[in-house]
Amino acid sequence: MLWFYCVYDRSDDNHVKTDLFKDSSKQNLSLGNHGGSSTDHPSPHVSKGKQIVQVYRELYTHFISFPLAIHPELKEKVETFRNSILGDNKDKKPLKFQSSLDEMGIENRMFISPNCLHLTVVMLRLVNKEAVDAAQDILKVDISASVIYALDNRPVFIRLKGLNCMNGSLDKTRVLYAPVEEVGDEGRLLRACRILLSLRTYFFTHVPLLHVTLMNTTYRRDERKSNTFDAREIHKEFGGKDWGEYLIREAQISKRFWYDADGYFHCCGSLPFHIK
Repeated sequence: MLWFYCVYDRSDDNHVKTDLFKDSSKQNLSLGNHGGSSTDHPSPHVSKGKQIVQVYRELYTHFISFPLAIHPELKEKVETFRNSILGDNKDKKPLKFQSSLDEMGIENRMFISPNCLHLTVVMLRLVNKEAVDAAQDILKVDISASVIYALDNRPVFIRLKGLNCMNGSLDKTRVLYAPVEEVGDEGRLLRACRILLSLRTYFFTHVPLLHVTLMNTTYRRDERKSNTFDAREIHKEFGGKDWGEYLIREAQISKRFWYDADGYFHCCGSLPFHIK
């Protein structure tokens, strides 16, 4: 079973080093990252196709994503997850903790839009059109054959199961996510990701934990509120949830904070996995 982890060292945000290491305690291969910053992608609450004005300096402008919003069944499960917590499932019995959402620090805007569901492979800083064009060429020309070869020219599926929090304890959660594993545990997805990480040779990049974000306190953008929430009751209710298995169909250069008509991040180039 493949799991993807990263380790952050905030002491040097100007240098990113990526390596592959063995987690002997779990006997899993992991992608390790030392250095970098947050991989947050705010959920869109503006008109599609328009840039969200940020009140802070954005270091990363684009990222390589594996889109998951193409799977209606996953979108439905995530929407049901949100509605169950907020009490919007009128035909179901309310969860016991719904009367305590304010005390838990939970609100609507913290949930990711199902239209934005994705896996982030690597963050990129593409500051102008020339940089975007260069990234497109690298993705489509330089490394495309190697990625398909790494996948053994066969479809690759992931399984999402359970819940976990990032960089902290459940009672002080900033990001709540669904862990990812490759179906079949052959290492093909990991090998493909390592090739995609070669973009770090050309651009200032950051390699995040490969995960599916479900809730993130940065989505609400309210500095007056705590940057964490209490996810213990949510974990008790949904910690063993099986989110299903999903085909990875392409790698995409996605632009942060810009959204197309379908609600997904604006695509600046893609590598379809045309595999048998």
